[in-house]
Amino acid sequence: MREHIIQVAEGFWNIRGSFKVAGLIDIGTHASLVRRSDGRFLLLDSYTLKGAVAREVDELTGGTRNIAAILNLHPFHTIHVPAIHERYPNAKHYGTARHLSRHPELAWQPECTEDVALHDLFANDLEFSVPDGVDFISSNEHVHFSSVLAMHRLSRTIHVDDTIMYTKLPRVLSLLGLSESTSFHPTLARVLEKREGAAQDFRQWATALAERWSDAENLCAAHTSTLLGKENRGDSIRDRIVGCLDKVEAKLVAHERVYG
Repeated sequence: MREHIIQVAEGFWNIRGSFKVAGLIDIGTHASLVRRSDGRFLLLDSYTLKGAVAREVDELTGGTRNIAAILNLHPFHTIHVPAIHERYPNAKHYGTARHLSRHPELAWQPECTEDVALHDLFANDLEFSVPDGVDFISSNEHVHFSSVLAMHRLSRTIHVDDTIMYTKLPRVLSLLGLSESTSFHPTLARVLEKREGAAQDFRQWATALAERWSDAENLCAAHTSTLLGKENRGDSIRDRIVGCLDKVEAKLVAHERVYG
């Protein structure tokens, strides 16, 4: 996947990067650059910046010292963390509990990105949501469903890792009337908490998310694609989230049969 930067809206850029599974299949990854209300910048997630992309980020921000903070939002997205610490030593670095335990040698702020204390710190620019009813950090390191979702109110943009997937489908499928897909990550059934009410908690979280962020126009999803409001010819993002929930109803019902 070619590394490049997409200007999603005023004050928000999505950095599309490369990530190869087993060194062969490039499923891509991303990070987002956000201009704060005070004029400085945030990075949502870590990605090793180099070459033309690094130069473009420096031009947009006015230099590395203008990156105030990096917020790592997915507990299993850790590969690029050391490089981003090295590039931005003066920034405040925040991670999930897993980031801090995985890289204790790095300088971290005490607040974890899944915690309300962190959400309050950045409330002037961002809103956050953590899925309910599911394991945030799975005991299976190959299951990457959960992440902290972030909404940049000014640009009406949602940044999400894995939890919600938006994919532009191959052109050949357009002949069948299929051009894109929005869905929850396929590992949902494996992360639902093994307790009564977990499935309903997840339903309520997804429904509330769709309503709370009903005015969202842009969706930046890791590994897949970026949905820009100006190019959206399909459902609103609110309706897409509701549709994602409809698609997993059978999984939720199956879970309830076992756990209630």
